[in-house]
Amino acid sequence: MTQPTICKGPFSAEWPSLSDYVVPKWYQDAKFGIFIHWGVYSVPAFGNEWYPRLMYLRGTAEFAHHVKTYGPQSKFGYKDFIPQFKAEKFDPAAWAALFRKAGARFIVPVAEHHDGFAMYDTTLSKWNAAKMGPKRDLLGDMAAAFRKEGLIFGLSSHRAEHWWYYGGGRGFDSDVRRGRHADFYGPAHPMLDDHEHRDHRKSLPMPDAAFLGNWLARSCELVDKYHPEIVWFDWWIQHFAFDPYLRKFAAYYYNRAAQWKRGVAINYKNDAFPEGAAVFDIERGQLKGIRSAFWQTDTAVSKNSWGCVENQDYKTTASLIHDLIDIVSKNGALLLNIGPRPDGTIPEPEQKLLTEIGEWLALNGEAIYGTRPWSIFGEGPTEIVEGTFNDVKRASFTAKDVRFTRKGKILYAIALGWPADGKLLVRTLAKGGKDAPIRIDRIELLGHPMPLSWKRDRNALTISLPREQPCAHAFVFKIHTVFAS
Repeated sequence: MTQPTICKGPFSAEWPSLSDYVVPKWYQDAKFGIFIHWGVYSVPAFGNEWYPRLMYLRGTAEFAHHVKTYGPQSKFGYKDFIPQFKAEKFDPAAWAALFRKAGARFIVPVAEHHDGFAMYDTTLSKWNAAKMGPKRDLLGDMAAAFRKEGLIFGLSSHRAEHWWYYGGGRGFDSDVRRGRHADFYGPAHPMLDDHEHRDHRKSLPMPDAAFLGNWLARSCELVDKYHPEIVWFDWWIQHFAFDPYLRKFAAYYYNRAAQWKRGVAINYKNDAFPEGAAVFDIERGQLKGIRSAFWQTDTAVSKNSWGCVENQDYKTTASLIHDLIDIVSKNGALLLNIGPRPDGTIPEPEQKLLTEIGEWLALNGEAIYGTRPWSIFGEGPTEIVEGTFNDVKRASFTAKDVRFTRKGKILYAIALGWPADGKLLVRTLAKGGKDAPIRIDRIELLGHPMPLSWKRDRNALTISLPREQPCAHAFVFKIHTVFAS
């Protein structure tokens, strides 16, 4: 396979050069994006989006469900779901309107998940949505509709994990063993199932040059066909075999972006990229404090799946808004996932969650968009459990939890609850406090027509609240300040 040629530009395929990368301002300003896990795995809608792998692993609930519902994997394999993935009700313009209403500024649909079915018109595989199933370029349709609505378009690739994804199907009589389907299921190498804790940097068998070259070609094809402003990668690119290919891709993409005169970003997990060469991403997790470099959390509206399944366990609107506020206060952005149905409709509970987030942002967005972290992220009793896959381990935030963002001389104090006694105490802003403003001129509550009464002493800033709450979930106090230069 002919490898893409890195075009002339400011970057070479070496880490010192790539570490000169600068996160675009639009990304640091945008703060909130929507992730879309949509694919053939939405047809069985059982367990989660890892159904394609787990249906071939004996002893799993997915294996038993598949045999009971569809018959043995030798007769009905994952490929046989493709004709049922029709997207017959897919309306990309309606999706774009909903995402704009939700207050999102950038959208990242999955271009190809671990299952190997491309959601776009690729020249590198016949197993794609333009040739099978819906028989349309779903990714291209989304890109056009989202950009028409003024949204930033990104995409994600989960191709790296395909190296071992269908490995379980080689252990018994299944269609994975059929040579005529090797271009879809292959390579299907064995891999330990404890994928979250295994040291994938050294796992064997190591990806070979053919697979890695194909990964690079697919990644560069996505760049050239769709001009994404974000390319998000899942974790297995941290395997050391990917290192030279990651460097080639990053140089290829960043130099293309220089030609387009656009700011772009690569998202990575763990230690796949060195600090400064791309944007660090934490899956289903947050940080305890401010990170000096811009970062991102990706999480889902559902606790139990990224893709569409029956019996979703949804998070609450309040918890999602609180996570957004906490992340932004620590110099991050939130990429929030939804999982559409195979017919292309977005489940109503997910539409409701997005709409309610949008209602909050419509009133309070000035404390989110275009802000930067203050020297202190906040105060309060609720502890964040730091790291990946901890998004549902924290206790609910309270009215004593406050987060800060800043925009010039304006300091925003965002209370994550409404104090029952009508007084908000912000101890961080006590007179003479470390990093506190030397003077406060006025305090407003977004959504309330009049400035608020307040007093400040060496114990706390105490704000008197109006009788009526201006909104639900969280409350933004706009503090006009003078800071020491």
